[in-house]
Amino acid sequence: MKSDMTAEEMKNQGNKLFSARKYEDAIACYSKAIIRKPSSATYFSNRALCYVKLRQWELACQDCRRALDLDPSSVKGHFFLGNALLELENYEEAVRCLQRASDLAKEQRLNFGDDIASLLRVARKQRWQQHEERRLMQEIELLSYLTQLIMKDKEEKVLKLVSEGTKQSEVDRVESLHEKHISELNGVFAKADERRRRREVPDYLCGKISFEIMRDPVITPSGITYDRRDIEEHLQRVGHFDPVTRTPLTLDQLVPNLALKEVIDAFLAENEWAHDY
Repeated sequence: MKSDMTAEEMKNQGNKLFSARKYEDAIACYSKAIIRKPSSATYFSNRALCYVKLRQWELACQDCRRALDLDPSSVKGHFFLGNALLELENYEEAVRCLQRASDLAKEQRLNFGDDIASLLRVARKQRWQQHEERRLMQEIELLSYLTQLIMKDKEEKVLKLVSEGTKQSEVDRVESLHEKHISELNGVFAKADERRRRREVPDYLCGKISFEIMRDPVITPSGITYDRRDIEEHLQRVGHFDPVTRTPLTLDQLVPNLALKEVIDAFLAENEWAHDY
């Protein structure tokens, strides 16, 4: 490799090595390009993708953040950062980055197929599951805490009664009363068992653009279902093509997916919490 190569030539050489899956060699080229021109966001995002391929998530995050410092509108910067953060289980920030990448791709009319969308669906699902796990743990801890309070209150009252020489029948009555309280408490939590159970929204109920539960699903000639609001906005703002298959698409080709609409309505009726999904 010539030592007098320009930054752009170094970048192009890195691209060739990346295509050949020689990621470490590509990193070396991008690093030299960065030394020659440290103001290029592209060089940093290209190197970040190499780190993603090598599963070096922290290094990928560092390069993505440097790329975004130089160019906040870099779709690749947000996309690769979201990917790395997802692997690091930082789901909140991963969703924000991937959503930003999706929005910027629409604004800049860039075609990433379903790459960003599919990763965003995974990130949102992982974030939801993480929230569910925390919620379940909080409710279990609450039940345990309240049970301990009742047991402590019972022990203190029984000890007091015994020390005062109270009849055994009164002691038995106090113990029975507290056992009843514990039983009632467990009953309250048992009634909420459906709500405490892990809650998931099936992927097929969510739109491929907004990633939220569809309210007015429509199907395209390609067989892909979208929420009407989202696909109409895509056709008006981005272009007349199916965002997943890239085949030509116009408004008049959208057909209501009535069967799926019934499934969605039934799911929401049985799972009111899903309105906040």
